[in-house]
Amino acid sequence: MSDSDPKTEELKLTQQEREQAERRRAESAPEEDEAVQHERRAEKAHYLAKKLEERAESERRQDD
Repeated sequence: MSDSDPKTEELKLTQQEREQAERRRAESAPEEDEAVQHERRAEKAHYLAKKLEERAESERRQDD
């Protein structure tokens, strides 16, 4: 069996991409409020990617 569920890895990559996109949007936002919203979304995506990494690690330990 693989190191982790492919869906977990795919979800993690999706969240990482979302985080990067939101940070770019925050940098180019014309309004302060809009920039703050994008930063919050980026932080949420970062948090979710971190949790998915923890899940992948748990799956790897179960496979061992």
